[in-house]
Amino acid sequence: MAAQLPELAGLARTATRLHPRPGAPTVHDSSVGGPLLWPTGEPWPEYEPKQAPYGPLTTLADVHTLRGIVEQERSRPRTGETLPTGRRTEVIGRIRNGYAPELLPEGPLPLIPLVQLYARDVPGLPCPEGTDMLQALWSPFDEIEGCSGAVQLRWRLSSDVREVLAEPPQPAYIDMSDLVPAPCVLHPEQVREFPPLHLLTEQQTKRLAAWTNSTKERSPDYEQLDYEGDLSIAPGWKLGGWPAHFTYRYPAGSGELQCGECGGPVEALLTVASSEWDGRSRSWCPVEDADGNPYHSRTPTVVTVGRGFTLQIYICVGTPSHLPRTIMQ
Repeated sequence: MAAQLPELAGLARTATRLHPRPGAPTVHDSSVGGPLLWPTGEPWPEYEPKQAPYGPLTTLADVHTLRGIVEQERSRPRTGETLPTGRRTEVIGRIRNGYAPELLPEGPLPLIPLVQLYARDVPGLPCPEGTDMLQALWSPFDEIEGCSGAVQLRWRLSSDVREVLAEPPQPAYIDMSDLVPAPCVLHPEQVREFPPLHLLTEQQTKRLAAWTNSTKERSPDYEQLDYEGDLSIAPGWKLGGWPAHFTYRYPAGSGELQCGECGGPVEALLTVASSEWDGRSRSWCPVEDADGNPYHSRTPTVVTVGRGFTLQIYICVGTPSHLPRTIMQ
């Protein structure tokens, strides 16, 4: 792209795709949904939902139980019987019926782990001085957009953690099982990204369209070439890079996107995605994950943001410890 449109070279950004894959991470691993290296003497972050839950409500234990049953059913030999029977049916029914909100405790609830990133594992992690890891936690309720305690970050020096909290607190109930990540280990990969189409000038857009059309005419391999899907922004969970797609809501330099605590500038930190690729971005599918069909999207974390969106997490440039700004796109 830089060779065809030299002015794009200065706009390129390096992003680190996290490539989460199912596994059993420990507190000493970089992970999505894994246990955190959390010191015993440090309070665990909490958040009290601002809106009344609209249920049916469930628990983390029930989420894991139901996912285990689903996985067993998927791996079971097909004999014509496609539905679980007996005790499993009872358990599934109870979990899906959930719990009545009035029967559950009120007040703040512990957050749940989202990601843990060690600088040794994740190139480009912008650790503040004196730290070497990032931990992010969030609330499994539909209140994760904006700037509130529903999403919190912790930067720390891993060697300072002498005694690790063995049993972190868990919320008494949750509202959104789609926001409970399945434990995944990470396989970080740095890639080069170019700005989304809507941030290019009219002249750049025209030149890009002309180049794309001429490339398609020269080679049938590029018949489906798409700048935004194939050449611009990497899909999936990632660190840094260009935020995805609908950032026209907060155009660069507009001053609209600011730190919610101090009003200062923010920069893109983390993208939480509902899938690692889709039909439009299938050329980003790693060969390790294709399973013979890159046309199928993949969601190893089992996280769905909204109706299949992404959550962009931004940090304050001046004070990274401030509450992050989040946008659902």
